[in-house]
Amino acid sequence: MKTLIGHTLKELEALVKSHNQPKFRAKQIAEWLYVHKVTEIEEMSNLPISFRQQLSENYTIGRHVPITTQRSKDGTEKYLFSVDTKKGLREIETVYIPESDRATLCISSQIGCKMNCSFCHTGKMGFLFNLSAAEIINQFLSCPHIEKLTNIVFMGMGEPLDNYDEVSKTLEILTAPWGLAWSPKRITVSTIGPRDGLLKLLQEQQCQVAISIHSPYPEERAALMPVEKAFPIEEVIATLQKFDFSGQRRLSFEYIVFDGLNDDLRHAEALIRILKPLLPYCRVNLIKYHSIPGVDLRSPSPVRVQSFEDYLNSKGVRCTTRRSRGEDIFAACGMLATTKGKKPE
Repeated sequence: MKTLIGHTLKELEALVKSHNQPKFRAKQIAEWLYVHKVTEIEEMSNLPISFRQQLSENYTIGRHVPITTQRSKDGTEKYLFSVDTKKGLREIETVYIPESDRATLCISSQIGCKMNCSFCHTGKMGFLFNLSAAEIINQFLSCPHIEKLTNIVFMGMGEPLDNYDEVSKTLEILTAPWGLAWSPKRITVSTIGPRDGLLKLLQEQQCQVAISIHSPYPEERAALMPVEKAFPIEEVIATLQKFDFSGQRRLSFEYIVFDGLNDDLRHAEALIRILKPLLPYCRVNLIKYHSIPGVDLRSPSPVRVQSFEDYLNSKGVRCTTRRSRGEDIFAACGMLATTKGKKPE
């Protein structure tokens, strides 16, 4: 059956029209889905009984609670959601990160990933499936702590801009007045920078943007991130320069720190040079590398990371180190992966 969540208002208007219902029914359905967060069509009490029956014959709400939950010693929770694909059931992972002043949900946009970054557990799965807007928004709607959430990051499994159409619909649902009415300032999309998707994101959306960089040197970055060959970081930065980040929209660069690879003064200085055109408006987030099986890369010492951060700040680069969360349950950055599903042929 088709799902109702994941529909935009325009799509709901087309749906009610196909059932010979007045246009205002679309807003009523949207309110039930995204404001009241119902789980059954029968709960939509201001819809005619006959229309609810018609909907029930063709649709479900589409809400699915996590099939498992893992809790870290630091309070982080990782949820496993089941997704029914044409190739059978698959799973995705979503992470809830509570802090003293905020609560962030890290959501997935794909099962697996095409980008094959050498340090990323998700990338080792290969690409399996693009999630629909319904499957993406369900991670938010079915989060056990939904009422506590203050921020959303598209930093889970997959490259969001490789699935831009469905991510775009999800962003519309999250931010529209008829939807969840979240401020775009509270939503961040993290990307390696695919050209077409990045342009669409910058032109069509108002959410915060985070660019994965990890090395300022093209050859070294290509070894870590093969996508550098198709979308060089210098071209990504040139694209970003065409847009205004002087207001409330924030631009950040994610820099995973690897021991003995990209954590020295030479890299810090090169990073400053490459980011110079954007320095008044961007910031750098340092992330300690989290070791994953089968990858010969090492985590840096806290002293090394702090030294790197201090140097960047001393040169006028706004830089912070992201505190590692959920590493003991494989919920930290780059560690998400489900291994039950096999790549479709």
